[in-house]
Amino acid sequence: MSHCTIMNIKQNRLIIAVALMVAGTSFLTACGPTKKDKEEQQQTVDQENALDTPTVVLITAAKGKLTSNITVPGELQPFQQVNLYAKINSYVKSLTVDIGSQVHQGQLLATLEAPEINSQLEEAKSRIQQNKAVYFASKATYDRLYSTSKTPGTVSENDLEQSIAKMQSDSANVEAAKSAYKTVAANLAYLQIRAPFDGVVTVRNINLGTYVGPAAGGTNQPLFVIEDHKKLRLVISIPESYTGGLTNKDEVTFTIKELQGEKFTAKIERLAGALDNTLRSERLEMDVYNKDGKLLPNMYADVNVPLPSRDSAFIVPKSAVVTSTEKVFIIRVVDGKAEWVDAKKGLESGDMTEVFADIKPGDQLVKSATEEIRTGSPVKINTNPEAEKAPGHEDTGNGKPASGPAGDDKAKKDSSKKQ
Repeated sequence: MSHCTIMNIKQNRLIIAVALMVAGTSFLTACGPTKKDKEEQQQTVDQENALDTPTVVLITAAKGKLTSNITVPGELQPFQQVNLYAKINSYVKSLTVDIGSQVHQGQLLATLEAPEINSQLEEAKSRIQQNKAVYFASKATYDRLYSTSKTPGTVSENDLEQSIAKMQSDSANVEAAKSAYKTVAANLAYLQIRAPFDGVVTVRNINLGTYVGPAAGGTNQPLFVIEDHKKLRLVISIPESYTGGLTNKDEVTFTIKELQGEKFTAKIERLAGALDNTLRSERLEMDVYNKDGKLLPNMYADVNVPLPSRDSAFIVPKSAVVTSTEKVFIIRVVDGKAEWVDAKKGLESGDMTEVFADIKPGDQLVKSATEEIRTGSPVKINTNPEAEKAPGHEDTGNGKPASGPAGDDKAKKDSSKKQ
């Protein structure tokens, strides 16, 4: 074997050895995790453990009073309102008021004219005179028979009784004629339209010569509409869930959109005492004195109604109550395990709310409850809740640190320190 051949063999062996060393190093690198990979794996394990055993902040259940209020829409209505119609078919003879006129009780608003009423009145007078004449004649007949009957055998008893019946019948006809006259005379009063109370004429649907009355072309429009604007009714509807405890001693405040910067106060005067079948709400009325005339009927108002507080309710943060598709519940922690407790919400104010549940004062509740904390699952109690508020470690309610730039930056810094 020549010298060149031996050299080539040695070189080939050296190349193969180097290749084997590189391949072995690559194999070891691929099979053995690096320090960074171990840290990432450990972080994943920690997150999985946090999901399995969430870290929670506890609060102690306690009863208290919660002052709250609700804002509901309301409407201002006239304290008194009346539609005036004509009772007798007639024509408008004169008008003394118009839209916007201030009127007083008993003031004449319009005069109607019905010529047939005068004829009917004269006819009624004539019937009275006619019936009186008949009555006087029958009475004279009776008097004569009665005087003659004193002589025995001159007048039969039957004739005397018939004469008495005739006289009484004619007397009754006279009284009936007088009543008919009063009826016709009373109709004359209906030809004068007067104001029933102090107020303002807000609607006028007639002019001089207009034919009015029950048969006036089939229209049902009133002659006038009068409203009392010095005193108004503020009407609101309170939802069923807030009706308990309201009394007529409570005061409300309200604002009007058209009167910016002004706030008005009114006292609850009337409660319906029943729920409306359609809205499932209770009607409340307040009296509002409108001396300066700023408020107008049919204005809409935003009414702030104070709600009565109750001592029997537990006060918890809103975050402690979970509203799911299944039910509403809070989470109680007993011996390190979560327990779902059915609850009902009450009044709310700010971040706090009333709850009604089968719990006792002193029970430990999860402050930030979620559906992920299942009943019966173990929980880890956070004894230092302030630490959870540090950047990158905000509590999301299920033990997981909040993701975000702060948390990612801190993780990167810790990783670099370990390397």
